[in-house]
Amino acid sequence: MSADLRTTYMGIELAHPVVPSASPLTGDLDTLRRLEEAGAPAVVLPSLFEEQIEHEEMEVARLLEFGAESFGEATFGYFPELDDYATGPGTYLDLVNRAKSTLSIPVIGSINGTSKGGWIKYGKLIEEAGADALELNIYFIPTDPKMSTAKVEQQYLDLVMSVKESISVPLAVKIGPFFSSIPYIAHRLVESGADALVIFNRFYQPDIDIDDLKVRPNLQLSSSTELRLPLRWTAILHGRIEASLGVTTGVHTSEDVIKLLLAGADATMMASALLHDGPDHLRRVVSGVEQWLTDNEYQSIEQLKGSLSQASSPDPGAFERANYMKTLVTYAGPFV
Repeated sequence: MSADLRTTYMGIELAHPVVPSASPLTGDLDTLRRLEEAGAPAVVLPSLFEEQIEHEEMEVARLLEFGAESFGEATFGYFPELDDYATGPGTYLDLVNRAKSTLSIPVIGSINGTSKGGWIKYGKLIEEAGADALELNIYFIPTDPKMSTAKVEQQYLDLVMSVKESISVPLAVKIGPFFSSIPYIAHRLVESGADALVIFNRFYQPDIDIDDLKVRPNLQLSSSTELRLPLRWTAILHGRIEASLGVTTGVHTSEDVIKLLLAGADATMMASALLHDGPDHLRRVVSGVEQWLTDNEYQSIEQLKGSLSQASSPDPGAFERANYMKTLVTYAGPFV
């Protein structure tokens, strides 16, 4: 008898815990179909960015004002007022609607921003377009030396609370690892309305071109070595917050998925591996997880989940300083 791979993520039952996360793959309807055929239990659509909304609205406003003072009859512009104009991320909402109409699996919308702005409005529109849940991807880089950590955290909490109040579907909040106390901010985010936390947002770092003397984007796909950071914090947070845990960054193989489940993940999110190996890689990963469970006599994902979290581990110190010291003294290399 095969193992039961079902898991529950922010109240949504999934056939298994390996979910294609937001990426260019999930922005194309044909590829979404291929992902479903490969066994995806749900999909997270690419993010709608705050800048996209702002840019579109500014461009429409500029168009409305064009020539407003040229002729008497154009004093108020040639076009209707902005409030009456069909502005907004129509293409994204259409993707949500078509994905929901085409697929038989849950569709999770995603928005990326740092301020309240239009997120209350657009979170609701994404829900109305058919999304089963919403992922709020908070990408904020504080650069003002006078901005306190408390103010940074409060910006996160206010944003989550505002979005949560505007929707009725579950809300996942995707955060980065750069907080002075991750357990504290995790607890506060859940208090503010997060039904799930996704750890961690992989902040893409700019590079400097020394020939052209310009700052340039430089996307590097993740690798399994990047799993260590979210693995540690998944194990620490499991059982300490009243929300689901989704884990992203470094999820490439069935072994990666199993490690995260042992640490306490409810769902694992995969993007780079699918971009590199294609949608069918998902099938191979899930098959590997099922085979491992069978070989190790686990009957279900639920039986496995969190059994090596910090709360359940026979060596809880392994997730703290003890692991740091042990790693240093046990390293063996050609010059040691």
